[in-house]
Amino acid sequence: MKILKLALPALLLLTGCAKQEVDYAAFVNPFVGTGGHGHVYPGAVAPYPMIQASPDTRMYQWDACAGYHYSDTTINGFSHNHLSGTGCGDYGDILIMPMIGTPQKLDKEGEKSQEMPYCSTFSHEQEVAEPGYYSVMLEKHNILTELTATQRAAIYRFTFPDTDSATILLDMDYSLSVFGDQRNDVLDLQVVGDNAICGTKQTKGWAWEQAVNFYAETSQPFTYTIIKDTVTREGVEKPRLKALLNFKTQKDTPLYLKIALSFVDTEGAKKNLLAEIPDFDFDATYKATRKEWNRVLSRVEVETSNQTDKEIFYTAMYRTSLCPNMASDVDGRYLGMDHVTRTSERPMYTIFSLWDTFRAYHPMMTIIDPDRNADFVNTLVEKYKEGGLLPMWELASNYTGTMIGYNAVSVITDAYIKGCRDFDVEAAFEGCLKSSNGDTSNIIVPRAFIPYIQPVSKIYKDALGYVPCDKEGESVAKALEYAYDDWCISVFADALDKDEEAAEFAQKGKYYQNYFDASTKMMRGKDSKGEWRTPFNPYASKHRDDDYCEGIAWQWTWFVPHDVEGLVELMGGKEQFITQLDSLFFNPNGIQGEDVSADITGLIGLYAHGNEPSHHIAHLYNYVGEPQKTQAMLDSIIYSQYRLDPDGIAGNEDCGQMSAWYILNSMGIYQVAPGNPVFSIGRPIFDQATVSLPEDKTFIIKTINNSRANKYIKSMKLNGEELVSPFINYSDIMNGGTLEIEMTDNK
Repeated sequence: MKILKLALPALLLLTGCAKQEVDYAAFVNPFVGTGGHGHVYPGAVAPYPMIQASPDTRMYQWDACAGYHYSDTTINGFSHNHLSGTGCGDYGDILIMPMIGTPQKLDKEGEKSQEMPYCSTFSHEQEVAEPGYYSVMLEKHNILTELTATQRAAIYRFTFPDTDSATILLDMDYSLSVFGDQRNDVLDLQVVGDNAICGTKQTKGWAWEQAVNFYAETSQPFTYTIIKDTVTREGVEKPRLKALLNFKTQKDTPLYLKIALSFVDTEGAKKNLLAEIPDFDFDATYKATRKEWNRVLSRVEVETSNQTDKEIFYTAMYRTSLCPNMASDVDGRYLGMDHVTRTSERPMYTIFSLWDTFRAYHPMMTIIDPDRNADFVNTLVEKYKEGGLLPMWELASNYTGTMIGYNAVSVITDAYIKGCRDFDVEAAFEGCLKSSNGDTSNIIVPRAFIPYIQPVSKIYKDALGYVPCDKEGESVAKALEYAYDDWCISVFADALDKDEEAAEFAQKGKYYQNYFDASTKMMRGKDSKGEWRTPFNPYASKHRDDDYCEGIAWQWTWFVPHDVEGLVELMGGKEQFITQLDSLFFNPNGIQGEDVSADITGLIGLYAHGNEPSHHIAHLYNYVGEPQKTQAMLDSIIYSQYRLDPDGIAGNEDCGQMSAWYILNSMGIYQVAPGNPVFSIGRPIFDQATVSLPEDKTFIIKTINNSRANKYIKSMKLNGEELVSPFINYSDIMNGGTLEIEMTDNK
């Protein structure tokens, strides 16, 4: 893949510098994951952005989740909120598109069309994406469009030809509908002066009530036309609202547009814009954002002679810094889960894909940015207090109830056990109990989403000790996650000296045992009469409509991260456990079924790296005295599942989880069971990785005799003391020091 580099942004970093600093951003390739099913966007953003200014090339079907796909050849425009690597779609609001003249048509032909009539062709040869910067030549009218952004605002630099009819189309009713079921409930536009416009939009989609407000200014006055009416699409009348902003332009005089968002109101968007981009200095904005990206990316410094490994690593660091998104304005106002405007002195965030990110993303953040992770935890707890329940896939102050388990419990418990106490602890624990018990009595939300919280399965869980497969879909996967989450609650309770709850939830953490079928050595569905699911095919998958969730029995059997020793015992001991684990990675049989889940990707045998339930499995060999097998499998995963091309991610990026897995494992560590502050040591690939810690401490992982061939560990020393087992405590990392690992090609 060719990436066109522009001279100006690169030079900005060197201007006025007495000493050249490391430009970590130069190692990032935002196009990685924009092909295949990575579902990421390449646009211009700052770290943890409220605004995601990015091109949209499609708006329908699964691979439109982020609005952009590398295989496309036309751009519909640039919208300002996007999801990163998700398996569901939403957003794509406040689209703008530069053009010349007035388009003859403004609406696409049919709901399933990927192209708006005002779209433009483009070429990847004339497209650039870097952290904080994106540019493309729109070929239809020969308009160079450049974007850069701060956390809450973005600025465009348009280079038009000489013309009296330069136009910026602002499309309010455009959205990334993905499955065609998103609707606009509120659309409003107001022109405020000769160079400013603002508006409000509220949609119903994946997020049931998703509000966004914007305020924008242009560097030149404009005349305008507002189109506000209804159109009939697919037999349904839908509101339409668009603005055509008209300018006179000269080829050598760029036209600038700056825009900011707010979840609260247009006044909040205006404050955000004036605070973060007070003028039209595109280059200064870009330079400041590039500097911020370098600060964030420098939290881990890796040393290697392998340029590809370095670029994959910092691209992964970049992806982990796109979510969660900032949700509070510069004045501290934000929209609560009850959709009441509130004010907080601490930053508030949105987009919590916790079913994915509890596994590696949040454990990673407890190391490389514990203060921000503390803000994430505080946000989750405040959302419980505002809405009555800890979030399940929170999106724009909405409970979507997507996926399974109640994984906020894991994130909160892990942070608390690691020393993070800067949140309302009693409210957090209360929220954990309600999540486990299916208590929906105090929910304060505008949408009756209660069925998604799965209270039925939780009642059966507590009454029977398992979830019957004839009463609840995905029963095995749900119950295994419930057991882990309940174990987390027992750990949290124990740390709070709540002995009764600690004992109760420790027992619930053992409920996974009720699913283990010794005859098959698999976790198997059990009906309300206590009978095993029959017939039983451990290779079978029917997407979201079987006993598992985006996986099969072979993959879900290993989800007992909190009690590996107990799982070993169920399997019949270490030898049987190892044999079964080998059979997973080297299984020649494929996944079977007419509706196999598209999320089961990145297969090595039947290990599926493209979906999260498998992410801890390679480390299980460490628990049974076979660390060389952990090292060999991690080597295989690292070098086969991550590549520097648009289809370089094995599955959906999932809001940073896929990248966080790579970051931790490429450094040589991974936390198998968040809530237990122990990291398993795997297969480091860098000569040295240096993590910047609070209080100016550093933790260094130094690899001796490092090479592609030397994938096995010969010896390990922590601060000069030999390690005899492949595990290290969180406190050892955060105290600072050096983990020295000597590698060999001899297993």
